[in-house]
Amino acid sequence: MESRLKEKYVNEVVPALVEKFQYKNIMEVPKLEKVILNIGLGEAKDNPKALDNAVEELRIITGQSPVVTIAKKSVANFKLREGMKIGTKVTLRGQKMYDFYDKLVSIALPRVRDFRGVSAKSFDGRGNYAMGIKEQLIFPEIEYDKVDAIRGMDIVVVTTAKTDEEARALLALMGMPFIK
Repeated sequence: MESRLKEKYVNEVVPALVEKFQYKNIMEVPKLEKVILNIGLGEAKDNPKALDNAVEELRIITGQSPVVTIAKKSVANFKLREGMKIGTKVTLRGQKMYDFYDKLVSIALPRVRDFRGVSAKSFDGRGNYAMGIKEQLIFPEIEYDKVDAIRGMDIVVVTTAKTDEEARALLALMGMPFIK
Protein backbone atom coordinates (compact mmCIF):
# COMPACT_ATOMS: atom_id res chain seq x y z
CA MET A 1 0.00 0.00 0.00
CA GLU A 2 1.39 3.39 -1.01
CA SER A 3 1.35 6.26 1.46
CA ARG A 4 -0.95 9.19 0.75
CA LEU A 5 2.07 11.52 0.66
CA LYS A 6 3.69 9.47 -2.15
CA GLU A 7 0.43 9.66 -4.12
CA LYS A 8 0.27 13.42 -3.52
CA TYR A 9 3.87 13.74 -4.74
CA VAL A 10 3.15 11.86 -7.98
CA ASN A 11 -0.25 13.45 -8.72
CA GLU A 12 0.15 17.06 -7.50
CA VAL A 13 3.74 17.98 -6.59
CA VAL A 14 5.51 16.73 -9.75
CA PRO A 15 3.20 18.60 -12.20
CA ALA A 16 3.42 21.80 -10.09
CA LEU A 17 7.25 21.66 -9.97
CA VAL A 18 7.50 20.92 -13.72
CA GLU A 19 5.32 23.96 -14.40
CA LYS A 20 7.22 26.24 -12.00
CA PHE A 21 10.81 25.29 -12.95
CA GLN A 22 10.22 24.24 -16.61
CA TYR A 23 11.91 20.83 -16.35
CA LYS A 24 12.43 19.13 -19.72
CA ASN A 25 12.66 15.61 -18.24
CA ILE A 26 10.46 14.15 -15.50
CA MET A 27 13.58 12.70 -13.82
CA GLU A 28 14.87 16.24 -13.13
CA VAL A 29 12.03 16.89 -10.68
CA PRO A 30 13.41 16.91 -7.11
CA LYS A 31 12.17 14.28 -4.68
CA LEU A 32 12.71 13.24 -1.08
CA GLU A 33 15.75 11.01 -0.79
CA LYS A 34 15.96 10.30 2.95
CA VAL A 35 15.07 11.68 6.37
CA ILE A 36 17.64 11.46 9.17
CA LEU A 37 16.73 11.79 12.85
CA ASN A 38 19.53 12.37 15.33
CA ILE A 39 19.58 12.70 19.11
CA GLY A 40 22.87 13.89 20.58
CA LEU A 41 23.23 12.94 24.23
CA GLY A 42 25.96 14.71 26.16
CA GLU A 43 24.78 13.07 29.39
CA ALA A 44 25.22 9.56 27.94
CA LYS A 45 28.84 9.44 29.17
CA ASP A 46 27.63 9.75 32.79
CA ASN A 47 24.25 8.03 32.43
CA PRO A 48 24.18 5.04 30.02
CA LYS A 49 20.46 4.50 30.77
CA ALA A 50 19.65 7.82 29.04
CA LEU A 51 21.12 6.43 25.81
CA ASP A 52 18.95 3.28 26.03
CA ASN A 53 15.84 5.41 26.57
CA ALA A 54 16.69 7.68 23.61
CA VAL A 55 17.26 4.66 21.36
CA GLU A 56 13.92 3.19 22.43
CA GLU A 57 12.08 6.50 21.83
CA LEU A 58 13.57 6.87 18.34
CA ARG A 59 12.58 3.28 17.57
CA ILE A 60 9.00 3.97 18.70
CA ILE A 61 8.77 7.21 16.68
CA THR A 62 10.23 5.84 13.42
CA GLY A 63 9.43 2.14 13.54
CA GLN A 64 13.05 1.35 12.69
CA SER A 65 16.06 0.42 14.85
CA PRO A 66 18.42 3.37 15.42
CA VAL A 67 22.21 3.20 15.44
CA VAL A 68 24.27 4.36 18.43
CA THR A 69 26.76 7.08 17.41
CA ILE A 70 30.29 7.10 18.79
CA ALA A 71 32.67 10.01 19.43
CA LYS A 72 35.26 10.25 16.62
CA LYS A 73 37.81 12.17 18.65
CA SER A 74 38.53 13.15 22.24
CA VAL A 75 37.53 16.61 23.52
CA ALA A 76 39.01 17.42 26.93
CA ASN A 77 36.67 20.37 27.62
CA PHE A 78 33.64 18.09 27.33
CA LYS A 79 35.33 15.21 29.23
CA LEU A 80 34.82 13.15 26.09
CA ARG A 81 37.04 10.31 24.90
CA GLU A 82 37.26 8.76 21.48
CA GLY A 83 34.97 5.74 21.21
CA MET A 84 32.41 6.86 23.82
CA LYS A 85 28.73 6.43 22.97
CA ILE A 86 27.29 9.94 22.60
CA GLY A 87 24.02 9.70 20.68
CA THR A 88 21.72 7.83 18.38
CA LYS A 89 20.48 8.29 14.84
CA VAL A 90 18.20 6.65 12.30
CA THR A 91 17.97 7.09 8.51
CA LEU A 92 14.58 6.57 6.89
CA ARG A 93 14.12 5.85 3.19
CA GLY A 94 11.28 4.72 0.95
CA GLN A 95 7.88 3.97 2.50
CA LYS A 96 8.96 4.64 6.11
CA MET A 97 10.41 8.02 5.07
CA TYR A 98 7.11 9.11 3.47
CA ASP A 99 5.09 7.85 6.45
CA PHE A 100 7.33 9.68 8.94
CA TYR A 101 7.38 12.93 6.92
CA ASP A 102 3.57 12.83 6.66
CA LYS A 103 3.28 12.28 10.43
CA LEU A 104 5.80 15.08 11.08
CA VAL A 105 4.03 17.79 9.04
CA SER A 106 0.41 16.80 9.69
CA ILE A 107 0.46 15.61 13.32
CA ALA A 108 3.68 16.38 15.22
CA LEU A 109 4.56 19.97 14.18
CA PRO A 110 1.04 21.34 14.81
CA ARG A 111 1.35 20.00 18.39
CA VAL A 112 4.34 22.27 19.12
CA ARG A 113 3.45 25.00 21.61
CA ASP A 114 3.06 28.50 20.02
CA PHE A 115 3.75 27.03 16.57
CA ARG A 116 3.89 29.60 13.78
CA GLY A 117 5.77 27.52 11.21
CA VAL A 118 9.32 26.34 10.58
CA SER A 119 12.11 28.60 9.37
CA ALA A 120 12.54 28.79 5.60
CA LYS A 121 16.22 29.70 6.07
CA SER A 122 17.48 26.30 7.30
CA PHE A 123 18.61 25.05 3.88
CA ASP A 124 22.26 24.13 3.31
CA GLY A 125 22.74 25.51 -0.23
CA ARG A 126 22.40 22.08 -1.87
CA GLY A 127 18.68 21.50 -1.34
CA ASN A 128 18.75 19.79 2.07
CA TYR A 129 16.66 21.03 5.00
CA ALA A 130 17.58 20.72 8.68
CA MET A 131 15.43 21.52 11.69
CA GLY A 132 15.58 21.00 15.42
CA ILE A 133 12.80 19.88 17.71
CA LYS A 134 12.96 20.80 21.39
CA GLU A 135 10.99 17.86 22.79
CA GLN A 136 10.08 14.34 21.68
CA LEU A 137 6.61 14.62 23.25
CA ILE A 138 5.12 16.15 20.07
CA PHE A 139 5.03 12.67 18.53
CA PRO A 140 1.80 10.86 19.41
CA GLU A 141 3.54 7.48 20.02
CA ILE A 142 5.54 8.83 22.99
CA GLU A 143 3.64 8.41 26.26
CA TYR A 144 4.17 11.35 28.60
CA ASP A 145 4.24 9.19 31.75
CA LYS A 146 7.04 6.94 30.46
CA VAL A 147 9.44 9.78 29.52
CA ASP A 148 12.47 10.05 31.83
CA ALA A 149 13.81 13.31 30.35
CA ILE A 150 12.75 15.77 27.66
CA ARG A 151 15.12 15.42 24.71
CA GLY A 152 15.34 17.37 21.52
CA MET A 153 16.34 15.98 18.16
CA ASP A 154 17.61 17.10 14.79
CA ILE A 155 15.69 16.18 11.65
CA VAL A 156 17.40 16.48 8.28
CA VAL A 157 15.36 16.11 5.08
CA VAL A 158 17.66 15.23 2.16
CA THR A 159 16.25 15.97 -1.30
CA THR A 160 17.59 15.55 -4.83
CA ALA A 161 17.03 19.28 -5.49
CA LYS A 162 20.00 21.21 -6.89
CA THR A 163 19.12 24.56 -5.27
CA ASP A 164 17.46 25.74 -2.06
CA GLU A 165 14.66 27.36 -4.07
CA GLU A 166 13.73 24.02 -5.65
CA ALA A 167 13.90 22.22 -2.30
CA ARG A 168 11.78 24.91 -0.60
CA ALA A 169 9.12 24.58 -3.33
CA LEU A 170 9.19 20.76 -3.03
CA LEU A 171 8.83 20.74 0.77
CA ALA A 172 6.16 23.47 0.74
CA LEU A 173 4.09 21.50 -1.79
CA MET A 174 4.54 18.37 0.37
CA GLY A 175 3.03 20.19 3.35
CA MET A 176 5.98 21.65 5.30
CA PRO A 177 4.54 24.64 7.22
CA PHE A 178 7.10 27.38 6.50
CA ILE A 179 6.78 30.78 8.20
CA LYS A 180 5.22 33.20 5.73
